[in-house]
Amino acid sequence: MTRADRWMLPDGIAEILPADAVRIETLRRRLLDLYHSWGYELIIPPMVEFTDSLLIGMGRDIDLSTFKVTDQLSGRTLGIRADITPQAARIDAHSFPRSGANRLCYAGQVLHARPRTAMGSRAPIQIGAELYGVESLQADIEVISLMLETLLLAGVEQIHLDLGHVAIYRNLAEAAGLDGEQQRELFALLQSKASADVRRWVEDNVADPQAADWLRALPRLAGGRDCLARARELFAGAPGALQAALADLQRTAELLAQRYPAVELFFDLSEVRGYDYETGLVFAAYTPGHGQALANGGRYNGIGAVFGRERAATGFSTDLVALNTLGTSAESLSGAILAPVPDESSGDVESLWRVVGQLRRAGEVVIGALPDGDEGETLARCDRELVREDGDWVVKPRG
Repeated sequence: MTRADRWMLPDGIAEILPADAVRIETLRRRLLDLYHSWGYELIIPPMVEFTDSLLIGMGRDIDLSTFKVTDQLSGRTLGIRADITPQAARIDAHSFPRSGANRLCYAGQVLHARPRTAMGSRAPIQIGAELYGVESLQADIEVISLMLETLLLAGVEQIHLDLGHVAIYRNLAEAAGLDGEQQRELFALLQSKASADVRRWVEDNVADPQAADWLRALPRLAGGRDCLARARELFAGAPGALQAALADLQRTAELLAQRYPAVELFFDLSEVRGYDYETGLVFAAYTPGHGQALANGGRYNGIGAVFGRERAATGFSTDLVALNTLGTSAESLSGAILAPVPDESSGDVESLWRVVGQLRRAGEVVIGALPDGDEGETLARCDRELVREDGDWVVKPRG
């Protein structure tokens, strides 16, 4: 390694310097205060866990995203978390169990073995909330509302909310009699939004004419609220669980439109993101100029079963760094007050120390000048200074 290479960071890994760090930390505190006001309690899971608990039940994508190392004490495999959601599920099921609703929130860095998008970060700061123990649609609506409040507090001005329901695809796949391998093949085609390929695959693999018609139509069921009316007509003879999923989407859309009239709603009934572990409503928020979901979540009932306690669950997460980049409400570095080098011969050392302490306790930033030279850009932050006037210390604009 050359000297020039020693300061380089791995691809997808970035450091956060003071101006952004202050804004991100300010936003983190404000969001955690928001979650607290909704009754969500903060947890701080560890950065590493045994992969036996960290990966189980979360699908292949999380497995591929997780760095794995060998624990030198036990010889077992450890994972560096790529997602805090499974940790929250373990805490609800084992460390902090409750018989009814359990509202948990978190904020912490995660690490991805590979970026999720071409230019994406491999070390996002994940913040989110999870609601356990409640099966009702009201729990999903609460979580979606909290996700939207998160984006609004961060200053995201244009929000597009995508809504889907995993049960729609699950029930159609069952009605078509697809086995596990066939479901995975069709799942991959639906993820790629390749309508022509979906039609050809259905013609080759689905014998039941009604089920084939339903599956061929699925990629076209995307758009505004009118697509729900088209879906209800198309799936009139579909299984009752699918009808219930459409009703849930309709009710969710009605309530969210009342609460957040400025949020644009979009529906994609072929959305199968998280199919490996999500079981109900799925949702994602987008904003212009950001090519991937800014926040997403969904219902993932049953994940606690792997920890010996099956629970209803729904939640969301987002990346604080992305919110800081796209939002407008985070605070920037404020000006500071320059305190002079104490002059021990004047007897002002104690009074200066006392005044500096009072200013800092009042929320001001006070930077003490040092006797061994100009501090350049550090002192350039100081737009005011402490000066001695008529025996008192006074804050005055710095020329």
